[in-house]
Amino acid sequence: MPVFIYKAVDKKGSENAGTLTADSRSAAMDQIMRLGFTPVLVKENKSGDAAPVAKNVAANGKVSQARVEAFTRGLANLLSAGVPLSRALNITIREASNPIAKAQWTAIHDDVVGGTALADSLAKFNRTFPPVYVAMVRAGEMGGFLEIVLGQIAEFQSREQDLKGKVKAALVYPAVLAAVATLVLIFLLTFFIPRFSQIFKDMGGSLPALTLIIVGLSDAILKYGVYMLAGIALLYVAAHKILQTESGRRGLEMATLSTPMLGMVVARFALVRFTRMLGTLLGSGVPLIAALKVSKEAIGNQILSDTVGRAIEDVQKGASLSKSLAVSAKLFPPSVTEMVAVAEETGRLDKELMRMSASFETELDRQLRMLVALAEPILLFVMAGMIGTIVVGMLLPIFNLQEMIH
Repeated sequence: MPVFIYKAVDKKGSENAGTLTADSRSAAMDQIMRLGFTPVLVKENKSGDAAPVAKNVAANGKVSQARVEAFTRGLANLLSAGVPLSRALNITIREASNPIAKAQWTAIHDDVVGGTALADSLAKFNRTFPPVYVAMVRAGEMGGFLEIVLGQIAEFQSREQDLKGKVKAALVYPAVLAAVATLVLIFLLTFFIPRFSQIFKDMGGSLPALTLIIVGLSDAILKYGVYMLAGIALLYVAAHKILQTESGRRGLEMATLSTPMLGMVVARFALVRFTRMLGTLLGSGVPLIAALKVSKEAIGNQILSDTVGRAIEDVQKGASLSKSLAVSAKLFPPSVTEMVAVAEETGRLDKELMRMSASFETELDRQLRMLVALAEPILLFVMAGMIGTIVVGMLLPIFNLQEMIH
């Protein structure tokens, strides 16, 4: 179908520009006038270059989370003000400064003008709009409350970014400690030890076992360091490929959930995402089963997501939500299922879920601080232990210097 470039003015005299697909120029003009615009220029794009390039950029590029949030919030505000969807999308195109975002918003606008549902158009750009985003938009379109859902998606994304920011901030200091420890060890083994080992060889005599082990490790790094780095790189590539498989991801998730403290933090993070998403959807009027299926995608952990999948099957058979969620004590402890049961009885499930998500987010923040507080002394102890072992190993021959000289 031909692509037409147009310029038009609205009732207030503001200029609008964009592209759309139509069977003919007259059909394109009809589409523009249905949008409430007066066409100024409508011509077919016959260049054959610009459109494919833009489409390729749009299809393969990824728009940042911050720009997606701004797009979502802007679209929600415009729709709430009574602006038609196609015109609201056109405004977001004009406001977009990033070329990839502009190309994707333009493609979405053209799809919507051509009669495609917004959710179906968003689904084409899965690197920018995850499945849970598309599912929420689809629910909003079907229920007739798209502007409400978009506003709640924007709020959800904002809270998600805040939560992820807290997690990343909590990991900064332990990561710096681990990096410093690694650099110090490399320096000792490649610069400090070789000089001492040469002195010991000149003196002759036998060296303590610990010193021999450290000197041997240092020699191995100096002789085979390049091969060791290559081996580490190969292991990384192999691990990356394994983690891209279903079984590999499940294995890592199981190991993470089984790790003391860390497993609890991961499960609580999944619970915060699930309760917030489910509360948001129920508050928007989405039916329970549909809301559960969308919220299941927001968990981000396949093993925990499977437990919600089984809970959905139980709910479909007529069981209450609280009893269905009780099958996974790892994700839904008894206190959670009890609160859900009370909320179901009082008809305040959506509000209670949102309250729980805020409460659990506060608890998650406290658990992260505790985890970091424990990780810091452990890392310092391990770092001091490794460096101390190397220092002691190098000092032992000096204590026996008299014996070595003779």
